[in-house]
Amino acid sequence: MTITTRFAPSPTGYLHVGGARTALFSWLYARKHGGKFILRIEDTDLERSTQSSIDAILEGMAWLGLDYDEGPFFQTHHFNRYKEIIQQLLAQGDAYYCYCSKEELELLRTEQMANKEKPRYNGKCRSSGKLEQDTEPVIRFKNPVDGVVVIHDLVKGDITVANKELDDLIIARADGTPTYNLTVVVDDMDMEVTHVIRGDDHVNNTPRQINILNALNSKLPKYAHLPMILGPDGARLSKRHGAVSVMQFRDEGYLPEALLNYLVRLGWSHGDQEIFSMDEMVEFFELNDVNVSASTFNMEKLLWLNHQYIMNGDTAHIARHLSWHMGQLGIDPTEGPHLVDVVKLLRERSKTLVEMATASLYFYKEFDGYEEKAVKKNFTMGSDQVLARLHDELLAVIEWNAEKVHQVIVNLAEALGLNMGKVAQPLRLAICGSGVSPAIDLTLALLGREKTLSRIDNAINYIRNLN
Repeated sequence: MTITTRFAPSPTGYLHVGGARTALFSWLYARKHGGKFILRIEDTDLERSTQSSIDAILEGMAWLGLDYDEGPFFQTHHFNRYKEIIQQLLAQGDAYYCYCSKEELELLRTEQMANKEKPRYNGKCRSSGKLEQDTEPVIRFKNPVDGVVVIHDLVKGDITVANKELDDLIIARADGTPTYNLTVVVDDMDMEVTHVIRGDDHVNNTPRQINILNALNSKLPKYAHLPMILGPDGARLSKRHGAVSVMQFRDEGYLPEALLNYLVRLGWSHGDQEIFSMDEMVEFFELNDVNVSASTFNMEKLLWLNHQYIMNGDTAHIARHLSWHMGQLGIDPTEGPHLVDVVKLLRERSKTLVEMATASLYFYKEFDGYEEKAVKKNFTMGSDQVLARLHDELLAVIEWNAEKVHQVIVNLAEALGLNMGKVAQPLRLAICGSGVSPAIDLTLALLGREKTLSRIDNAINYIRNLN
């Protein structure tokens, strides 16, 4: 038997972190067991499904690197198959036409709630046949009235639901379009999905879907319902908690591996290990290690994890993602130092790629002015003379590298009887436009001779006009 999992989002919005975790767990389980991972777009909600949402889902999956073996499949392409199954259920006596009007159903619901009963369809049309009224019928599944449904959940354990608690759900609307609980059953059956891994908000749907599968004499998949993700306030994670869209994390400078690493630890653990490579995730992942209780999303922990990946990850890989952020700032990264060198220089002090891109702008374009607070502190009387001496000493350097630059700064400080800060800080401000940068010798080496000397000249003129 080939293990087959699927990720089946509805294209009614962006790919959110809860969906991304479901996709990750499904992907990991398939990859661990040499199986197949399918992407299915459940787009039967024609009013709410949009092409932009489909694009956002595909973009999010691609950025995360969660490759799928088949798909994307679209449910709207399979309407004929759903109609075929609905007709089969009607012919078997496992479904029936329901002519109850919306007003009639709303009145029933109101009465049940007034009597403190669970709102549910009362089965009026279950055996009465067609009624003489103008209402276009829906089609309902004839749910068993006796016995129980047992869900052998791989995360939550056995869940038992009495059939009498389940009403006859609608499987086709009045316009003929199939509903979720019908389409998902048909697709899982036709695609031979062996493991349905999804959020625990679907637990209530599962017994209904099992009953439909039983009516179709189909083999049941195994189910694993993942606990929900909560915000810091204990409520279900939503937009009001901040970034929840996968691509928003990209925009804010997170590496996909860092986000995946964080998501895999939301509800799953392997000892005390915190940081996992993708290969380790595949090797260690097991559904029976998934926690039953909900997990809380912690932005500070994700930020820490992202910093670890930036500090310790492959520089070429980080540079590739940094390139996109440089483009967002209007910078062509080929018009300056190699991004790999920028990553090496700034990785220790950058928690996100946005921080790194912003901090490296002075390597690629001239800045508009100097930081006001740093000017007052470092462009003081006589600092123009220090910079003028530095200019002359650096001009004489033939082999431009960090070691040579460092020696020039040290020698000049000694010759002028100044501490290093009195030389390095005016130089740093002249070069970067601010009083903060990586080691000044490394910064100058990466910036290059021409830009370094030009910016020192500009700073000298600025100071002399200032004073």
